[in-house]
This record gives sequence, structure tokens and C-alpha cells, in this order.
Amino acid sequence: MSAPHPLQPGPRPAWVRALNDSCDPRWISLDPDALLAEAQRNTGLSDFGGDGFQQGLRVFLRAVEDEAQLHFVGRALTRGDVLNLLENRLRIADWRKRHPEIDAVRIEKPIFIMGLPRTGTSILHELLMQDPAHRVPLHWEVRYPCPPPESSSFDSDPRIERAHREIRLWTEIVPEYDRMHELGGALPVECIFLTQHEFVSEQLAGTHQVPSYAAWLAQADQRPAYGFHKRMLQLLSWRCPRERWVLKAPSHLTALDALVSVYPDARIVWTHRDPLKVMGSVASILFATAWVRSDAVDGDKVLAWFDGATCAALLDAATKLRDSGVVPAAQCADLLYRDLLRDPIGSIRALYARFELPFTREAESRMRAYLAAKPQQKHGAHQYSFETTGADRESERARFAAYQRRFGVPSEG
Repeated sequence: MSAPHPLQPGPRPAWVRALNDSCDPRWISLDPDALLAEAQRNTGLSDFGGDGFQQGLRVFLRAVEDEAQLHFVGRALTRGDVLNLLENRLRIADWRKRHPEIDAVRIEKPIFIMGLPRTGTSILHELLMQDPAHRVPLHWEVRYPCPPPESSSFDSDPRIERAHREIRLWTEIVPEYDRMHELGGALPVECIFLTQHEFVSEQLAGTHQVPSYAAWLAQADQRPAYGFHKRMLQLLSWRCPRERWVLKAPSHLTALDALVSVYPDARIVWTHRDPLKVMGSVASILFATAWVRSDAVDGDKVLAWFDGATCAALLDAATKLRDSGVVPAAQCADLLYRDLLRDPIGSIRALYARFELPFTREAESRMRAYLAAKPQQKHGAHQYSFETTGADRESERARFAAYQRRFGVPSEG
């Protein structure tokens, strides 16, 4: 037996091994037509709000069958996720038909956080969430958006606990995941959790080994996904409004043109960190994410999927889109990971000034309280290193030299 890949997490819990050993993954159907029909039966509804999503659905499920090598538990998770997305589409379309006033809900000047993974986007998102004027999409309301949330019961909705139990299952399957990324029903989620309802989303590519879907996604028109994203925000805002939405996802780096076609007044915050620190961390979390659903994760392919060339391509695409003027300069801001860690409140105060937003005493007080209460490395430190990537440090440093000069990004030890 060959040695485990350096990225591979530790042994699986006994219950996961027992299920996978005794159950045949083929018992679980991922036939797209059967899933569409089941979603309609489960909801008693027939209108998915358009059929454009079906191409992505079918490309994704074909890739899962041919490439993902899911174990039994993983296949059950994927089937449940796809059904959830399809049922959400049906219910969202139904609510919008019965309440056409939802279409008039305005999503004005949303703030979008983007940057390579592991560059501080999550802590920035969580801190901006503390401002009472801000609304962020929480896992439970994106997982179960219907009926639309209401202000009066937002913090006590029973769907919070249901969604929490479901997402925490990831950490039951791969306990190390807690050290990499905190998961919970009442925590904010990335925009890819919304866009996956259109089946045009990095969420699907990042949780499965599906290179053919990833290749299709790289060429897909992102505008329908952002259109659905906005319709979902309108639904979530309808009975629980705030002054502005704060959203985030690394995938916005390559889709700024699609983003501003739907949100022309968006404010963009780009977080920056030494890409060499990013590479080792992202490889580790990508392996663990795929390991939730498969025993056959190819570590070398994971490393190749998010290598220095990939990081450079993402950064180059974002820089070119930004320089093209697709987003007015006044709507853009940059934030160094180093500065965010050294002085989070000062960094956020500067962002508010950049976008001419009031930084209230209440917002600052709540952010300070959040930082004081947030335990550092609650579940232990995430262990990773650049050396795991197998890349040459000097070559990679040269690859990113222009980017680091352009944005003043310091190299980390």
C-alpha cells in the first residue's frame, strides 16, 4: 500500500468507514431527470424559474459520474445538495410569482469582497457583518430560503439548527476541517453558495474532483448566475431588510464584468496577501474538501489545479478587468492582509472613508467586541506549508513579483 499523500487528513471516523465499506455508492442515483422529477414531487411545484440552469446541472452530474469517484457517504451528500438546490429554485420561483413585489426590492451599492482564498476575506466579512446597517447571507437562509426570513424571527428561526447540523457533518467526516475553515448554520457564506443554484459555481468544482465541469465553468457565461444571485438577495431582503449587503467570494476575481453587469453600483474590496502563503493553505483545504466525499482524491491533481500558474492567472484576470475600467476606480479599494491583521479597526475605518460610509460608534464597538470574543485557532492550528506544493520558491517569487510591486504586497516568511 502506498503512503498517504502529504495533504491527506488523518483516518476517517469509524462510522464513515463502516457505511462506505458496507454500502455500494451505485445504490444512490444521480440521474438528472430523476432528480428534477423528485424535486417537483417533493415541492408540488413545476416551474424552476427558467431552464438555463439545466446545462450546468447535466455537465456537473456527468462529471461526478465519470470523474469524482465518490464514496457512499459522499454520493449521499451530493444527491442531497443537488435536490436542495433544485427544490430551492422551485420554491423561489413560486414565492416570486405569488409576490411580484419582491422583484421591486432594491439591492443598492452592495459591497463585494474578493481576493485569493486565505487572504483575510472571511474575517473581513465577519467584521463588516457586525455593522447594524449591513446584511450578509448566512448559511441557514441560503440553504433554506423559503419561506423568506423575517426580521422578527431571524435569530431564532428553526432552520438555523437544521442547517447547522447538516453543514457540521463535514467536520464529522473530516475532523481536521475545523482547523481550516469554521462551519456553522449562523455563519456567513460566500456568493458561490448562491450562484450554485444556477449550477455555474466554484462551489461545485471545489467540493468534487470534476475537471470536465471545471473546464466548462471556466468558459461559461457568468451573468445568469449573478442574475440568480440578485434575485435571491431580493427574496432574502424582502421581509428582513438592511441598508446594504456585504458579500464575498474569491471567484469574483475573474467575473468582475459579469458582476457589475448585474450590480453596476457595487463597491469592490480586493484583499491581498503573499501568494506563496496562499498556495500551501489552499492546496490543503481543497484536498480536505474533496476528501469529505471521496477516498480517491488525487493530491497531485489538487496541487496542479491551484498552482502558481492558476493563482497568477486569477490575479492577472482581475487586474486586467479592473484596469479596463469595468468598475469605476471610485468603487474599488485594496486591503493588505498584513494591515488587516495588525489594525483591523483602522483598516475598516479606512474602507468606510473610501466609500464615504458612516463608521458609527455602534459598528466599531460591535466589531471590537467580536474580535475580543473570537478565539484564536479555536480548533487548533491549520498545518500547511509552501513546501507541500512541490513548487520552486524562487521561481514562484519571480512569478508574482510584478503583482506584489503593483499592490505593495509584502513577502511572508
